[in-house]
Amino acid sequence: MSTTLKVAVLGAAGRMGATVCRAVEGADDLELVARLDAGDPVDASTLAGADVAVDFTVPSATEANVHAVLDAGAHAVVGTTGWDDASRGRVTEHLGRVNSGRPDGQGLGVLIAPNFGLSAVLAMTFAAKAARYFESAEVIELHHPDKVDAPSGTARHTAAAVARARSEAGLTAMPDATESGVEARGADVDGVRVHAVRLRGLVAHEEILFGNVGEQLVIRQDSFDRVSFMPGVLLAVREVVSRPGLTVGLENVLDLS
Repeated sequence: MSTTLKVAVLGAAGRMGATVCRAVEGADDLELVARLDAGDPVDASTLAGADVAVDFTVPSATEANVHAVLDAGAHAVVGTTGWDDASRGRVTEHLGRVNSGRPDGQGLGVLIAPNFGLSAVLAMTFAAKAARYFESAEVIELHHPDKVDAPSGTARHTAAAVARARSEAGLTAMPDATESGVEARGADVDGVRVHAVRLRGLVAHEEILFGNVGEQLVIRQDSFDRVSFMPGVLLAVREVVSRPGLTVGLENVLDLS
């Protein structure tokens, strides 16, 4: 593969997609070769020889886009939310098929990240480390009102990591005596309550609250501008080409040991 990576952006006319295009154009080691948006076919011709396709489209389109990118022989970096175990499983199966005839270490890769903000990734990582030490934990995510899904992918990813850490530590269910108005307690993600706020003026924000008798820990992350996600996106583009198979979470390409 050449030193300069060729990049295509799917969802290029959207707020995040347009920001990604500018970031790629400003990087010395990347070349923007295609801008695709709603209604544009995704295939080898429209991807214009891209090594990596970055998807910031909508949940209803993103999985099909990734399969099309793989069929075209390109790697994929995905920032669109809406993924679940079933859709990730289908991508893993597809990767197994397309990589079966390739030399070891040279297969295609897909990196799906609920959040590319470095502060958000660190907040999720810190939350997972803290979870084992507290009796109670809840997540609050706050976004702009144009966001189409709730809870956010970041919040689900955070809550799932907190739940795994609690399970590994042998903790039991969190105390909650609610008998009526359960709908006001937010979504249940693997036993962790997640609350979604949609408010004009916000971009992307998250709080993870932990509680014990007599003490509280709050981990908060704020993204005030979409440019804050670009270092993570560019890192993912550079890393995915050397990571065959499916990677979920930007934390897996950062040195957070």
